[in-house]
Amino acid sequence: MERETLEVDVLVVGAGPAGLAFAIQLARDAREAGQELAILVLDKAEEIGRHQLSGAVLDPRAILELFPDARERGFPIQAEVRDDALWILSRTGRRELRGALCPKPFHNEGNWIVSASEITAWLAERAEELGVEVYPGFGGAEILETEDGAVRGVRTVDQGRGKDGEPKGNFQPGMDIQARLTVLAEGTRGSLTKQLVARKGLQGRNPQLWAVGVKEIWKVREDHAGRVLHTAGWPLPGRVYGGGWVYGLPDRRLSIGFVCGIDHGDPSFDYHAVMQLWKTHPAIRELLEGGELERYGAKTIPEGGLLALPRTQGDGFLILGDAAGFMNTQRLKGLHLAMKSGMLAAGAALAALAAGEGLAREAQLRRFDEDFRASWAHEELWRTRNFRQAFQRGFLYGFLRGGLDLLTGGRLPGTLSARADHERYRTGGAGSLGIPKPAFDNRLSFDKLTSVYHSGTTHEEDQPCHLLVRDPDLCVRRCTEEYGNPCQHFCPAAVYEWPEDGHGLVINASNCVHCKTCDIADPYQIIDWVVPESGGPVYTGM
Repeated sequence: MERETLEVDVLVVGAGPAGLAFAIQLARDAREAGQELAILVLDKAEEIGRHQLSGAVLDPRAILELFPDARERGFPIQAEVRDDALWILSRTGRRELRGALCPKPFHNEGNWIVSASEITAWLAERAEELGVEVYPGFGGAEILETEDGAVRGVRTVDQGRGKDGEPKGNFQPGMDIQARLTVLAEGTRGSLTKQLVARKGLQGRNPQLWAVGVKEIWKVREDHAGRVLHTAGWPLPGRVYGGGWVYGLPDRRLSIGFVCGIDHGDPSFDYHAVMQLWKTHPAIRELLEGGELERYGAKTIPEGGLLALPRTQGDGFLILGDAAGFMNTQRLKGLHLAMKSGMLAAGAALAALAAGEGLAREAQLRRFDEDFRASWAHEELWRTRNFRQAFQRGFLYGFLRGGLDLLTGGRLPGTLSARADHERYRTGGAGSLGIPKPAFDNRLSFDKLTSVYHSGTTHEEDQPCHLLVRDPDLCVRRCTEEYGNPCQHFCPAAVYEWPEDGHGLVINASNCVHCKTCDIADPYQIIDWVVPESGGPVYTGM
């Protein structure tokens, strides 16, 4: 099969905060150095920002380093934080901590409430002003390598195949994009990053730990713009790490959501249902009653921190942002670290590209790691390096260890180990956490299909399934008995079904919101999420 080949100097896969910050910084640095570089940014979404989902309260440190005049240039700020508090929820009551009583990680003075979708669209415009080519609608299917194993670029997804994988009348083969440097900034559990990390043994000291965040946008009765609330406690038992948020947006809108770690051990845990149950708490109900659900979404979040970062550079490649795991779980923030990772990587990239005409080599790209270790981003992650791992030893230990690390600036000796999320499932442990599933009333709480409708997700039905179960028979032979088929519970988009007629697994790929939960949470690690030909959620404005 003949494929078109495009050659560029730098290929960035993923038009998120990390990839775009990298492209902007590199384009500026190259211009100042008198170098001409062809920089191409690809994104699988059909419109830049469509697949970007985040809370999000932004620490503006990185964006103000990249654009000191960000405000004057129209950087999209939904609201500046004017009030914050932590609510500790019991079944029917709450205790509010604010001011000096509110733990420091929940203080948000000087931070901005933003939409990740809007800020990536804004960054894409700034990148294009510098001559960067930004192409939406192109997903990466596989990594191209040289004979000696160096990364040489990416092959994009074929277009126009039917469900059976055979070419249709409108078939177009994917393009081979060859680059001197390939930058993977795909976001959480990027399919190309997953391939590369496994093939080259790039894993960090600890396995990555993950959470699932479920988010909604509501139109409510009162104005809460600039208000930031976080919740802990109910409905989660002590052995589950997680909590909720409520962020006040303009025009009487609220961004609300609930995040749960995947390492809880219960195969029947349902992230969507827990979020719906949380909304029935009297304190949350009071905020939402009389309002209207506008949007829904879900995504996975890398929570392992510094000790879970993979090796981020090698011959011909860099890994940035959420794809690597630049996230501060204690502060519930990652956008600023994603952008900073891109900005730091640009210096290493320019030096490596200037060293010769061929591929950027690891020897020069190691500067990224060196610059990161000398930066405030590393200092921030070093202080919290043991935070998430501590909670695998129980809530009390995690709470005390996190508090001591906060007081000492992370100076307590030692580094904690962790087990991968999927390894912690308990055989026969379905329902062991005792969390009830709510009765959906379609006013405050909604079933999965109704929620998925509000995500705007669409996929062409006649295309290959992008959720690959490598051993379907194992699902029936072992998983049904050992774990009760957790995929039907953990997916927040009702993609996986086990009909009562006993005919086996049904995959509703058109429901997929691209959260990657299945790829991470499957107990046997036999599900591969790959980039579809087209489609996905529409998170514009979320």
